[in-house]
Amino acid sequence: MKLYGLSNTKISCALISACISTPYNTTRFIKDLIAGITVGIIAIPLAMALAIASGVPPQHGLYTAIIAGFVIALTGGSKFSVSGPTAAFVVILYPVSLQYGLSGLFIATLLSGIFLVLMGLIRLGRLIEYIPLPVVLGFTSGIAITIATMQIKDFFGLTLEHMPESYISKVIELIKTLPTINIADTMVGVVTLTVLIVWPKLRLKISGHLPALIAGVIVMFIFNQFGYQIETIGSRFTYTLADNTIGHGIPSVLPEFVLPWQHAEFNWDWSTLTALLPISLTMAMLCAIESLLCAVVLDEMTHTKHHSNSELIGQGLGNIIAPFFGGISATAAIARSAANVKAGATSPIAAVLHSLVVLLALICFAPALSFIPLSAMAALLLIVAWNMSAVQRVIYIIKYAPKDDILIMLICMSLTVLFDMVIAITLGIVLASILFMRRIARMTRLVELNRSDDKTLVLRINGPLFFAAAERTFLEIYQKINGYKHIVLQWDAVPILDAGGLNALIHFIDELPEDVDLSICELQFQPLKTLARAKIVPISNKLMFYSTLDEALKDKTKP
Repeated sequence: MKLYGLSNTKISCALISACISTPYNTTRFIKDLIAGITVGIIAIPLAMALAIASGVPPQHGLYTAIIAGFVIALTGGSKFSVSGPTAAFVVILYPVSLQYGLSGLFIATLLSGIFLVLMGLIRLGRLIEYIPLPVVLGFTSGIAITIATMQIKDFFGLTLEHMPESYISKVIELIKTLPTINIADTMVGVVTLTVLIVWPKLRLKISGHLPALIAGVIVMFIFNQFGYQIETIGSRFTYTLADNTIGHGIPSVLPEFVLPWQHAEFNWDWSTLTALLPISLTMAMLCAIESLLCAVVLDEMTHTKHHSNSELIGQGLGNIIAPFFGGISATAAIARSAANVKAGATSPIAAVLHSLVVLLALICFAPALSFIPLSAMAALLLIVAWNMSAVQRVIYIIKYAPKDDILIMLICMSLTVLFDMVIAITLGIVLASILFMRRIARMTRLVELNRSDDKTLVLRINGPLFFAAAERTFLEIYQKINGYKHIVLQWDAVPILDAGGLNALIHFIDELPEDVDLSICELQFQPLKTLARAKIVPISNKLMFYSTLDEALKDKTKP
């Protein structure tokens, strides 16, 4: 199915190739069902925990997994991706929810979805691959540090009225409140965290998320018998139904259709919209990066190939539709998607079934979910942050990567933690680009070839003649021409000549002494095309072009 007549830009690529182009049978459905149930069980606590960390009630995380997860699975370009709320968004969504409320968060999500669809339509999917690895590792590790810091309050049951915005202030405030530690909350968190750490070593097929939460709930009930009060989802969060009934915890009702901007607490004005636009673009960029990175990881695991632009459109549609049903920002989740593959998924139907499992849990088990302790949810997010930090890859880069890459990664990590992800990614990409250009510029070198006579200087240029290397290269040539009448430059190893290189060449020709001529030979296609467009033509006794070096030298040796 082509969208708006744009070739190679499709929606539902993954579904079409997995279930329509390839026959879909009962055996494959059973495999997808098992995978969907497995991932759904993992997604339920994660969706609630990530919603809480983002500053919104936990049911909105479930709504996101249900609506966005369903839509993206049907319309995206990756066969095995499972989408929903993810940890990467927490550092962006939390300030938005505090400043603009739930409606502001919905509108930002809607706008980010529109940006994502536009990215897919103009085929920006492949460009995401050009973001350097140190930048990606830097901001993901920085996000992990921020998320882990935000969980300290609930993990230890600290009494903290207001969490400051800046990271340093957060740390100072948390240290000040350490004397208020709640032993019961802490024990629940420690037991939950211990189960999460030990469980993978048992090598069981069942994920450790549900057993860890059950262990945390059991510890909570034990402490309750001794009079300890432990904060739970039900004790912190309340909801109001359409008939004005007020309840605690999570409402066991289907997501309702509500226009994002019609919530009572939202004050609509132009300044608010303009403030949300750059935030929405950041959310869209992060969604694009994370979803396509996830697709690449899944391709390596399954030896398949995703459709990047279709995936961006699918992610966009999911983020456009979800806010109308109470959903927040969603993207492909690497951990849940990897679990989906390991559980035996064969198509996007598994991700669809995962959304239905979350929906079933919302309707049937909402009262039970309200008993989950917040310290157990914090332990869950600490594991998520640890996995997200990619500590082993960070250590590997520090040990073996060039110093430039280490510097970029550490700068991105620091800026993400101390300021925000937008500054980190922007400065990281700019710095990485500058350092990359410096590396490429250093590759451009001059090689002096054997001279045919004392009046002819023959030089071979190795590397691109672009703005960062051209002036230095031609200055070096100019310093060598003393005593020579003929300069021959071999360009067989010059792949690129840009505007800066062209300007440097013209300046070099103009500065040549009257009795010195320049010959250029063996031009590659791109430099030749650039010279032709600039109308650089031979000048008698000044500038000549030759097909081969032998022709140029032969002409110089004529009597």
